[in-house]
Amino acid sequence: MSVSKASSSGDLQTALKNAADLLAHDPRLAEEQSNEILKVYPGTPEAKRILASAYRLQRKPKKALDVLTPLLAEHRDSPGFLHEMAQCLGAVGRGDEAIKTLRRAIGINEKHAPSWLSLGHQLAVSGDEEGSRKAFERHFDYSTRHPELLEAARLMREKKMGQAERMVRDLLKKYPTDVSAIRMLADMGIKFGKLQDARNLLERCLELAPDFHAARHSFATVLMRHQRPDLAMHEADKLLAHEPNNPNFLTLKASIMIRIGDQKGALKIYEKVLKHYPNQARAQMSYGHTLKTVARLDDSIEAYRKCIHLSPEVGEAYWSLANLKTYRFSDDDIEEMRKQVTAEGGDADDQAHLAFALGKALEDRGEFDESFKFYRRGNAIRRIEHKHNPKINVFESVRQVRTMGSAFFEQRRGWGHGAPDPIFVVGLPRAGSTLLEQILASHSQVEGTSELPDIITISRKLAGKSRENPSGKYPECLAKMTVRQFRELGESYMETTRVQRSDTPFFIDKMPNNFRHIGLIHLILPNSKIIDARRHPMGGCFSGFKQLFANGQTFTYGLDDIGKYYRDYVRLMDHWDKVLPGRVHRVQYEEMVADTETQIRALLEYCELEFEDSCLKFYETNRAVRTPSSEQVRKPIYTEGLEQWRNFEDHLDPLKQALGPEVRQRYSIDT
Repeated sequence: MSVSKASSSGDLQTALKNAADLLAHDPRLAEEQSNEILKVYPGTPEAKRILASAYRLQRKPKKALDVLTPLLAEHRDSPGFLHEMAQCLGAVGRGDEAIKTLRRAIGINEKHAPSWLSLGHQLAVSGDEEGSRKAFERHFDYSTRHPELLEAARLMREKKMGQAERMVRDLLKKYPTDVSAIRMLADMGIKFGKLQDARNLLERCLELAPDFHAARHSFATVLMRHQRPDLAMHEADKLLAHEPNNPNFLTLKASIMIRIGDQKGALKIYEKVLKHYPNQARAQMSYGHTLKTVARLDDSIEAYRKCIHLSPEVGEAYWSLANLKTYRFSDDDIEEMRKQVTAEGGDADDQAHLAFALGKALEDRGEFDESFKFYRRGNAIRRIEHKHNPKINVFESVRQVRTMGSAFFEQRRGWGHGAPDPIFVVGLPRAGSTLLEQILASHSQVEGTSELPDIITISRKLAGKSRENPSGKYPECLAKMTVRQFRELGESYMETTRVQRSDTPFFIDKMPNNFRHIGLIHLILPNSKIIDARRHPMGGCFSGFKQLFANGQTFTYGLDDIGKYYRDYVRLMDHWDKVLPGRVHRVQYEEMVADTETQIRALLEYCELEFEDSCLKFYETNRAVRTPSSEQVRKPIYTEGLEQWRNFEDHLDPLKQALGPEVRQRYSIDT
């Protein structure tokens, strides 16, 4: 649209509105329109503001500042102008100035919601998590139209989720298109684990309000948890198209890149963010995690230590150092951790991480009794928020055994998708699965991926759990499925895992909990390989007890629970061996350590792979490893860890009793 000098004031306003509307869809055209306006009306402030926004959205924040800075003195009392100025300052890494500018905007107009939102982002990346949370809350307070939502938000903060949900649902009956209410209900769904409901709600929310960036961020998170990182990446790119240098959107994209195996791309993003925000403790920690994955050990230690320097209370940084398994804490480190441990209060996650880190540090110093006290403390904290019911585990195992017997599989022989590509490594965590993955991934025909959740996702979809049927329909529903349905499930697995792998003929899925779904795996992928990584129950269970897992594995937070879980695992594996003889290849960790070459040759023979010497030199293979054993599998096999549990044997009677007489007898465990 051209603008002539003869245009009326109304035409100028129309041109400005058109230029502003173009910002969200085509900032290049918005730039052109703004320049056309400025040719005719030089110095028009609103045209310059739109021009600056267009530059920022095209990743040219320095040019945007060149436009805005001369206008600052004239517009120091305009919250809208100051907000745009702050966004540009943040985009060039001048975060402290951005925060000051946003606080000035809010001081002028406390109810300027966009400034609260941007302040929340800036404070988050600067490391002020509490300030960030409060800023986001104020943004919500000033952007919502309904006081009921404010009350629901308060109830959520107080963890009164049922009351909050009822309030939001009642509001949506009156105002079904209120996007803030829809997004809040979706966030509740995420907390309750109802990911499909949350996904549906957020899709509706974004249909109504495509520029609702908080909802899009939540949507990307749900897609990640739904195992669709490809779709999540698409949403992250949409966010970055609007705010190219928003550090929170950048770190979201980095986390997605890590999920799909693009660690190098993630490192570039973290390095970009930390160049401008070096004091962001949490970003330093995420950077350290990624460096560890790509075997840059010294750099990862430096990143973790920077995080500790910035925020000594962040327990995860200490645990991340401990979780390297090869790192040793100094006396000063241990003293600082002791200072951060509180008798009461403190963030639960930080306190749990500190306890596990202290347990590892003291174990390394041979102070086993005190070490155990901290391991027990860390597990006790985790059990408060992460409940485990061993009866559910027994019930679900019994259902597997009752549903799938020898005749069941014989009737369905040859069903499923014929792809031979997947190699499943199952078992309990800390039983050597990462070692087996590293050995196999050292073969020229095999690619290591990670702990893929796709089989568990399929089982949950089949279960279709609901309030009316909390136990779900799986595995009994398998008896009613057709040959076509099993083939389609196999095809679906191959498709959803494609983003995690390249063109190598075979790939590894090492989700340990898949031992519960061996029947399902056999039915949908009959030509796949299944390997059971097993470890002596005392060594394996205690190793799990002293390992703080990022998520899942709630059975590891009590010696009694982990012992019962091991017992149930052995019973279920015995069933698969009985009804599917020869289907599963078992590797006993202790035997792998004692006679590595023989065990590796047998493993490759089962997988129908030619022997390659590189598998014996697995520790020389350079690949990303994301599990706690990442540094251990980059070294030759060692025997020191086999009997470590004996240092704590005086504390392990509950574990021995929980294993039950059959397991104790099988492994000659004295009580």
